[in-house]
Formats: sequence, structure tokens, C-alpha cells
Amino acid sequence: MEGELFLLDTHTVVWALAWPERLSRAARTAIETGLIAVSVASYWEMINKKGRATAPIAEPASWWRQYVIRGEIPMFPIRFEHVARLETMEWSHPDPYDRILCAQALVEGATLITADRTIRANQAVPTLW
Repeated sequence: MEGELFLLDTHTVVWALAWPERLSRAARTAIETGLIAVSVASYWEMINKKGRATAPIAEPASWWRQYVIRGEIPMFPIRFEHVARLETMEWSHPDPYDRILCAQALVEGATLITADRTIRANQAVPTLW
């Protein structure tokens, strides 16, 4: 795992920073020993879910600044190549945030750390949990 690049799903970055006990042992080890990154798509998801019962973080802007930006966690922007990869993916997750995270993982050669069973069932996207 050391040297391998891992992209954290939205719930994974939240759990890693706020509730690490929710992570699997393999996910914790990968986050502690591998190269990790988060996506601006996760921030976008948090902002769009703010105020809902499904919101992973109540105040996403301040949380993101404190833990991701100040924590200097590398962040993937959403690039043309990521969106273009969506068109050629043979599999489609119903959640647009999960779709772009999958595309980013594929384009960037990263393993997506996720508890999402739908994503993990898709063998085209490398995942870890």
C-alpha cells in the first residue's frame, strides 16, 4: 500500500477525520500509509447536502477549510479528462458525485476507498474497503 494513490470517497474523508472507528482496518491502514487525495466533488456534495438529514457535515465550508485545506490534504479538481471519462464508462452509478469520483480514480490511477457496495461491486473501478 505504501506509495499507492488512494482517492477518498466523501464519507471516507469525513469518517477518517471525524470518526476513524467507522473505517475498515484496511481503509485505516491505507490512509495511514499510502498517498491520499480527496476530490473537490466531495466538497461540492457536502455543500449541496447542507441542511438535509443526509448531510455528512453540518457546516461544510468551515469543516473543509479546517481539515482538508489547513490539513494540506491533496485535492483533485474536476478536470475535462474526468468528465470525458464518464462518457466511456460502461457502468453508471445513480449518484453523480460517486460517478465523478469513479472517473477521477480511473483517470488518476487511484484506488477509491469507499464503503459503497454498489461502487465496490463494479470491477472496473479499483476500490478498497
